[in-house]
Amino acid sequence: MKKSATALLRRIPWVLVVFVAALTVPWLGTRYDTFLATQIAISALFAMSLNLLLGTTGLVSFGHVAYFGIGSYVCGILMKTYGMPFSIALPAAAAGSALGALVFGFFCVRLTKIYFAMLTLAFSQIVWAICFKWNDVTGGDQGLPDVPYPNLDWMSQVPFLSDLRIGGQFYVLTLIVVMLSLVAIKRIIASPFGLMLTTIRENPNRSASIGLNVRSYELAAFVIAGGFAGIAGALFGIFNRGVFADYVYWPKSAEVMIMTILGGIDHFWGPVVGAATLVLLNQEITSYTEYWPLVLGIILLILLFVFPGGIVGGLTTGFAWLRRKAGGRADA
Repeated sequence: MKKSATALLRRIPWVLVVFVAALTVPWLGTRYDTFLATQIAISALFAMSLNLLLGTTGLVSFGHVAYFGIGSYVCGILMKTYGMPFSIALPAAAAGSALGALVFGFFCVRLTKIYFAMLTLAFSQIVWAICFKWNDVTGGDQGLPDVPYPNLDWMSQVPFLSDLRIGGQFYVLTLIVVMLSLVAIKRIIASPFGLMLTTIRENPNRSASIGLNVRSYELAAFVIAGGFAGIAGALFGIFNRGVFADYVYWPKSAEVMIMTILGGIDHFWGPVVGAATLVLLNQEITSYTEYWPLVLGIILLILLFVFPGGIVGGLTTGFAWLRRKAGGRADA
């Protein structure tokens, strides 16, 4: 009975369930709720892209923000400077970030452990320096303000969507892009390619000894993760109505790392839960005190000690314990 219930839960299309639930926010919530939901959706995709490296492949990247920033700038420049439509700018942002990940990853995967992590950080600092100094293209320290919203006139032809404000319509668009990305990531993880990445994570030396080209697999994961990070960056630049060099600065990598670990790197929905938790905590704490980094740090330490496997890992363990207790009582 327990096995059949577990199998039934696994067959539920949870991505679709979450999508439908999240889709109700513009109608059931306030404009502020829609604003927060948009930020959470984008952050969730960014964290999920990092977890392709961290949780699936076992690669610790301190410079993942570089591809987030590249996606932001590519999309922002194409839409603002060249007047390109969103339908072209978004794929170009993903491709540009993937290309950057290919170039940087070619060198990074030749190193392991802390040396790999530090090299990713070094490359992200190079990207930040370029964005901060290349005034003619990136706007330098002034960035690219007033990145336009996509043309969403087509939503006026869709029932219910035509009544939404521009922020609500962009949230719906963001949600569609993020959910399609999550579906793609889920399929990648469950594919033979994803299983090979997991094998490499568990024991790279043994993987190499059975004939796997470990560097090629790691580089492929690096490129895919960079592409999804670029999509998140492109959406964030439009959402924030501007692209700035701060998007590429190293604290952003720390932020997405916290999201991923906080939610649980060993669970598909972990980065999503971690992103939602961090965004909501940030908003709540800053509304009460200006010392939010200190308070946030204390809360995160407590959460990580209480849930060493992340929030989703802790909840999964708790539910499993409750099922065992319930089963023991039933047998008695």
